[in-house]
Amino acid sequence: MAALTGTCLCGASRLEATPVSDEAGVCHCSLCRKFSGGMFIVADCSGNLSFDKDAPLGRFQSSEWGERVFCAQCGSSLAWLSRDGTMAFVSVQAFEDPGRFPVTHEMFIDCKPASYALAGETTTMTEAEFMAQYASKPEGGA
Repeated sequence: MAALTGTCLCGASRLEATPVSDEAGVCHCSLCRKFSGGMFIVADCSGNLSFDKDAPLGRFQSSEWGERVFCAQCGSSLAWLSRDGTMAFVSVQAFEDPGRFPVTHEMFIDCKPASYALAGETTTMTEAEFMAQYASKPEGGA
């Protein structure tokens, strides 16, 4: 996939990323829901993400293995990064055409509030399944 440019709401925080695929994932964990104001819809941009050097970024360590990146000027949620630098998930909303990323998988499906549902078929993973797959690795998880 080609590199894409993304921005926050006010345009002060710009990023460049090359998504690993054209698919998006959704995280329903409480941390992602609070960070994004709903479900956090992301594109995997691991190894291919950079922010403009003068971008007014804020960072919040939300767990022992990950941090949230947001625009410190307007508050837009931009990305989740693993602390070891191996994983980077960018909000599809930062890109000009977020609809180019069909949602194919959902994580923490058992934490999803009953007040919303996604249309179409997706692959799902519960919190326990996610933790079994990623928590055993030194730097994994939401």
